[in-house]
Amino acid sequence: MRAEPNHDAAIAALALVSGALFAVGLAVSGMTQQSKVLGFLDLGGDWDPSLMLVMGGAIPVHAIAWALLKRRGAPLLGGHLPDAPAKLNAKVPVGAALFGIGWGLAGVCPGPALVDATSLGGAFVFVPAMIAGVLLARLIAPMPVSNSAATA
Repeated sequence: MRAEPNHDAAIAALALVSGALFAVGLAVSGMTQQSKVLGFLDLGGDWDPSLMLVMGGAIPVHAIAWALLKRRGAPLLGGHLPDAPAKLNAKVPVGAALFGIGWGLAGVCPGPALVDATSLGGAFVFVPAMIAGVLLARLIAPMPVSNSAATA
C-alpha cells in the first residue's frame, strides 16, 4: 500500500525540521567540537560537564514527548510505536563498550560527526568509518525484524 504524497511530504518536512533543530542544537552547545567530547571523557583531568548538561536537558524533553505519544497510542503522522525493548543480553554491554571505545578514540559521537561533516572537518574520515562499522555489525549480527517494522 502506497502512502499519500501529502503524507510523504509531511514526513519529509518533519524529518528535515527535526534534523535541522538537532544540528543547530549540537552546534550551539559546542558538541561538534572534539575538545568538548574529550573534555567530558577526561575525568582525571580538566573535566568539562557540559555534555552531561546537554544530555540532561534532552532526556526530560524526550520523556514528556514519549509519555504524550504513548497516551495518544500512535505517531502523529501514522505508523506504529516501536516495540518495547527486549531484555538486556550480552550484546548490550559489548555494543556499549565498542561504542564507548570508538567515541573515546575519535572524540566524536555519531550525531555531531554528521553535523561536523558539513563543515569539511575531520568527520569525513569518521563518518565513512562509522558507516562501515554499522554494515559490519549487520553482517555479524543481523537485527531481527520487529512487529512494527513488519506491519508498516
